[in-house]
Amino acid sequence: MGPIQRTSKYDQEVAKKESKFGINYKWIALSNTTLGAMMATIDGSILIISLPAVLSGLGINVLSSGSTDVLLWLLLGYTIASASFVVTIGRLSDMFGRVRLYNLGFLLFAVSSTLLYLSSLFISGMEGAVSLIILRVIQGIGGSFLMANSAAILTDAFPHNERGKALGFNQIAAIGGSLFGLVAGGVLAAIDWHLVFLVSVPVGILGTIWAYLGLREIATIDKDSRFDIPGNIVFALGIIMILLGLTYYVVPAAVTSYSLALIIAGSIMLLAFIYIEAKAQSPMLHLGLFRIRAFAAGNISLLLAGIARGGLQFMMIIWLQGIWLPLHGVNFIDTPLHAAIDMLPLPLGFMLLGPLSGYLSDKYGARVFTTVGMLINAAGFLMLAMLPINFNYEAFAAILFLLGVGQGLFAAPNTTAIMNSVPPERRGVASGMRATFMNVSTMFSIVLFFTILTIGVSQGLPSALYSGLLSENISAPLALNLSHLAPSSALFASLIGFNPMKSLIPPSSFSQLTSAEQATITGNLFFPNLISSAFIHGMRLVMYFGAFISVIAAIASSQRGPRYINESHAHAELSPAH
Repeated sequence: MGPIQRTSKYDQEVAKKESKFGINYKWIALSNTTLGAMMATIDGSILIISLPAVLSGLGINVLSSGSTDVLLWLLLGYTIASASFVVTIGRLSDMFGRVRLYNLGFLLFAVSSTLLYLSSLFISGMEGAVSLIILRVIQGIGGSFLMANSAAILTDAFPHNERGKALGFNQIAAIGGSLFGLVAGGVLAAIDWHLVFLVSVPVGILGTIWAYLGLREIATIDKDSRFDIPGNIVFALGIIMILLGLTYYVVPAAVTSYSLALIIAGSIMLLAFIYIEAKAQSPMLHLGLFRIRAFAAGNISLLLAGIARGGLQFMMIIWLQGIWLPLHGVNFIDTPLHAAIDMLPLPLGFMLLGPLSGYLSDKYGARVFTTVGMLINAAGFLMLAMLPINFNYEAFAAILFLLGVGQGLFAAPNTTAIMNSVPPERRGVASGMRATFMNVSTMFSIVLFFTILTIGVSQGLPSALYSGLLSENISAPLALNLSHLAPSSALFASLIGFNPMKSLIPPSSFSQLTSAEQATITGNLFFPNLISSAFIHGMRLVMYFGAFISVIAAIASSQRGPRYINESHAHAELSPAH
């Protein structure tokens, strides 16, 4: 192969850097950032399915009213911490060095992972849960260092005509890691719940050593800029409030006006952030980046694609765990692991198409692949909407694979287009903003999908519950009382692998039933058959919404502008005259 043709003076400078290991530096950068992105996202999702086993191991009742906050913070504290600080860390990386802060993040991640495992061994009860929450938040901050800098380091290390391929592998690690975390959590929790925290320890230690030995600073450090303290504080508070509000909205017992107040307050803070940044001499986020067409279109389509994708796995898990798997003889307590395995076609499709689309986008640009990918995603949602409640698994798996293909076609080309569109000295904050859009869109998607599903289910569930309970010789007053219980409680119980009917019925009412009635109502068939018609109505509403958002994302992707952005043009777009 001939020498790589560099497309800018910046890339020519990168080409002069030689690796002390005798390996082309770009492959060292790819191996380490891929490892970091994978572990950061695996740990973001690994507790979703393993959480009941973890809380049981700690000796905490997951469905008791006092454990709601513990459940929420263990489940999503990592995501909230990583999403809240990733833009700030991206800006600091532009100022003090991307590799330096990436290495610091890997060290923080490795230390907190080790302490998490030790805490799980030696501290139990509520004290153990609090210890795990604090360490998970610290681990999430370490993960934000990795997410903020991995794409920027790769963009620095690779020339224009190879970035799509490199970022394709990195995106597989990032998004594929979040999907793999579901499977890993289910498998490890079934063996020993402590392993859920052990899995990131050796990888964290290895990654830290490899980062300190192999990575070197290539980018020019922006030493002249000042740190925008007001902007960073206001932005972090706004994101934290919005994510907390969205988080508390997901769990039925926690849904209050407090959730809405947090979301409104967070939105006001972000509006204040925009005003602060417009006046700041050295802003945290150069809002002028959004004047670059490829950057703006890429992030808008990323946000929309995240809304379409983020809640999908939760909807599929509820469908599998609450309906399909029990109908096929799987006990509710065993459904999380089976659901994780049944979801594997989704990451498989993503992993097959991610690197290929990245490689091809280096040759042909991002527009076609991102647009077609989102249209395929829309088609997948519509196909899911046509499935019956008790579907054929082969058809279900094929549709999940198709959705993975669509998401794989979109991810790497879109990331490459975003990172190619900004000047080199802005790549850290651009990468952080991209990661923030991804995290926020995922949480927003979960809330939207769950709300739409609950609305759809609530239209038919009360009457179905009432008639179904009467058919089992339950007294009319008790059946009427139980029929008014929130359907979101049953859906959430099935999401975390608990028997929905046993979770819905108060112990005092449950004890009034005969043993035969108790066995029937809490059996595998009663709840799925009872909720089927109402559930499929709500699920189809969700799928139609997902298809609609995917089409809008495709339209946004088609408006991204030219294939490559000349660096002088990007600087011109950022100038005050524009």
